[in-house]
Amino acid sequence: MGSEVAIPLVAAASWLAGWGLLAKIRSGRRSFETSGRSTRTVSILIPARNEAHNLPKLLTSIRDQDFKPLEVIVIDDGSTDATAEVATSLGACVLPSKPLPQGWRGKPWACQQGAKTARGELLMFLDADTWLEVDGLGKILRGYQDGALSVAPFHAIERPYEQLSAMFNLTMIAGTVSHGLLGQMLLVDRESYQLAGGHESVKGKVLENFRLAEHFRKLGIPVRSVIGKGLLSFRMYPGGLAELIEGWTKGFASGAGQTPRSTMVRISIWMSGLFISMAAWPLSPAAPWIHLVLGLQLGFLLRQVGRFSWLTALLFPLPLTFYLIVLMRSALKSGKEVTWKGRTIHGD
Repeated sequence: MGSEVAIPLVAAASWLAGWGLLAKIRSGRRSFETSGRSTRTVSILIPARNEAHNLPKLLTSIRDQDFKPLEVIVIDDGSTDATAEVATSLGACVLPSKPLPQGWRGKPWACQQGAKTARGELLMFLDADTWLEVDGLGKILRGYQDGALSVAPFHAIERPYEQLSAMFNLTMIAGTVSHGLLGQMLLVDRESYQLAGGHESVKGKVLENFRLAEHFRKLGIPVRSVIGKGLLSFRMYPGGLAELIEGWTKGFASGAGQTPRSTMVRISIWMSGLFISMAAWPLSPAAPWIHLVLGLQLGFLLRQVGRFSWLTALLFPLPLTFYLIVLMRSALKSGKEVTWKGRTIHGD
């Protein structure tokens, strides 16, 4: 089979796999658009380490919700900035974290302390760099059924270098929604949380969300996730390109490979078309059209998960090459140390 036939066939398989990923990503969202009001109380728990710059947006968004949480608790994880003062000024209850015990990582320890203090029937753990959209809390609670729910935040983009997160963000969400949990947000009923051992069961893990999902599933507790467009948003790595590289390196070096085999096959087939289209220009007269079709599809996929530009999608060889470089860097650091928020982190 010559390249004139093989390349379009691979591209066609990739294109079909891409629409399959789209269906997977968008599954489960309809229930979050229903009307009504939740009758259960919810405690919002925010682990925070040097988050004075992020907390105002999150806490203001919580304050502006139609549905009011029972309480908002910021667990101050040894911050050296004005995290506690900012949280207090915006109406949150601040819980100073106790010293980090042996064998614990900072975020699980902060979450565990917050959960013990919380009084709500439901516990919502939110990262400090997220924020709720208009009526986002009400929509999330209306769509929540039982067990563990995670909402993948919609990725807000402000500076050009942030477009380089495109492939990371999309593959992370495609590999997690709708079967797994994401680290930025978790909503769970108190009984299920306690039955699974809370964050103590994942006390030594960097990507505790993957391990928590495993614990919930083993106990028969429902686990699901949805994309957060119109519900919850965040901005990743606003500190510059170096922070973006280190952040994604941490994610891959810490063992994020929890994607089901069927989903991984689908992602691999889809990405193979992107790679083939990059190499096809000198081999196939159809290469420009393949590039255009796959780029437009990528743009549609990216717009489901973040404010990525169509130009980023059409120039996908750039973010795809960046993705591969950071992936290789992460592989070299696998099992080694990375630095994050002033702490040295070892891979899981």
